[in-house]
Amino acid sequence: MSFVSMPRQDLLLAIDSLAQEKQIDREIVIESLEAAIAKIAKHKYGEEFDITASIDRKNGAIYVKRLFTVIDSPESAGEEYDPSTMLTVDQAKKYAKNPVVGDVVEDPLPEPEFGRMAFQTAKQIMTTRVRDAEKGRQYEEFKDTIGDIVNGIVKRIEFGNVFVDINGKAEGYIKSSELIPGERLAVGDRVRALIMDVTRSNSGPQIFLTRTHPMFMEKLFVQEVPEIYEGVIKIKSVARAPGSHAKIAVETSDPSIDAVGMTVGIKGTRIQPVINECHGEKIDVILYSEDPAVFIVNAIQPAKVAKIIVDEDTRSAAVVVNEDQQSLAIGRRGQNVRLASQLTGWNIDVMNEAEEQERRAKEFKEKTELFIKGLDVDEMIAHLLITEGFRTIEEIAFVDINELEGIEGFNAELAAELQKRAKDYLAKIEQDYRDQGHALGMSDDLLEFTFIKRPIIMKLGKAGIKSLSDLADLATDELVEILGEDTMSNRLAGRVIMKARELAYDITQDEE
Repeated sequence: MSFVSMPRQDLLLAIDSLAQEKQIDREIVIESLEAAIAKIAKHKYGEEFDITASIDRKNGAIYVKRLFTVIDSPESAGEEYDPSTMLTVDQAKKYAKNPVVGDVVEDPLPEPEFGRMAFQTAKQIMTTRVRDAEKGRQYEEFKDTIGDIVNGIVKRIEFGNVFVDINGKAEGYIKSSELIPGERLAVGDRVRALIMDVTRSNSGPQIFLTRTHPMFMEKLFVQEVPEIYEGVIKIKSVARAPGSHAKIAVETSDPSIDAVGMTVGIKGTRIQPVINECHGEKIDVILYSEDPAVFIVNAIQPAKVAKIIVDEDTRSAAVVVNEDQQSLAIGRRGQNVRLASQLTGWNIDVMNEAEEQERRAKEFKEKTELFIKGLDVDEMIAHLLITEGFRTIEEIAFVDINELEGIEGFNAELAAELQKRAKDYLAKIEQDYRDQGHALGMSDDLLEFTFIKRPIIMKLGKAGIKSLSDLADLATDELVEILGEDTMSNRLAGRVIMKARELAYDITQDEE
């Protein structure tokens, strides 16, 4: 006996309409409806049966079937025997010509009638599956758009947090801290923001947006400046104090192009839309240079630099300006020099001529005291070493011996003795450092971690970070909290943790 459903072109039209409305695959809608029909059939014929429903993709006909697995005998199935889902070979001949053990035979059933309760059940199953499919589609659509700018309309505002309808496809979320200070958005306003993160949740994808991230400004310039979009001009770095001041470094390999002028545009036509979008944020466009000194001088604009001293070992620079330029170089509440430091990745100290002379005198005194104590020499020899350019005992310990011998008044015997004393001093410092670390219960892998300075490593040990894996397992904000924002920025903390993971777990930064 077989039951054949009548063709239902109207059903297929409804399925196509729903799939198009929800922007999901037609097959997902059909499978959801098949599951709903199977549920209704089970409710009518018995929950104990294995019942499936299928819809003909061409004409919409519905087929309902009860399935049985063919077994040799009830005894052969043992405790798993279930007469509702199993038939012996003889019993199965009612539904198939030559059944064998292991086959699945079908018993066609009449299509169940859709009463009120059945309709509600079908609707609930359909709604749940379609909603889940829609959430999955939204997540798949947005998971690869992190770092892109999206346009949306403010849907609602709760406790300063803004919920944005993204082109009717999904809902984005801007925390109050990710809004530009001073801007006031209202329901119905159009807004642009950067997708910062996309995560799964039971209620659908969580799309986190930001208007304060430096990349938001970078992507705005990509949209406004064709040469940046085409790659002729490259953005090297961006530093922002959102809503107040920003600096952006640009470069080009084409000597005929004025990278700064092109970015700003004639009479500011290109930069002005970015300023407007960022709530009037003042933007300095800086020419990037591979030479750190030149880059730092450019970054400290609009102040004019008289002299700059860079220390590549510590990535720090002393910028010397005339006294009338000092406040301009530092900026209001230190904003200009802070942004310049963020832009270049160097620690920048701004001082006038008098302060620079005072700094040099202080450094000279500190080095003199260090050499007298560490090498057990008199003041005259210490001064000679400093005058020859030696800054640390490490330099004396490992420099070519001929350089020490070449100092006026030195001979081979004195040079060798100085180098020996330098190495002995460093060995003692090393032993003291390890003894102190071991006393705190710290492992050698953390004590030997050269990516950060030893005083910082000791601070970590005192805070309970005992091994490199302990450091690798920290989150960025946890490391900043332990060391303090004055010692460790979020950006540097991220780099430190990545390096620790690379060494502790053999995970490269690219893999991470």
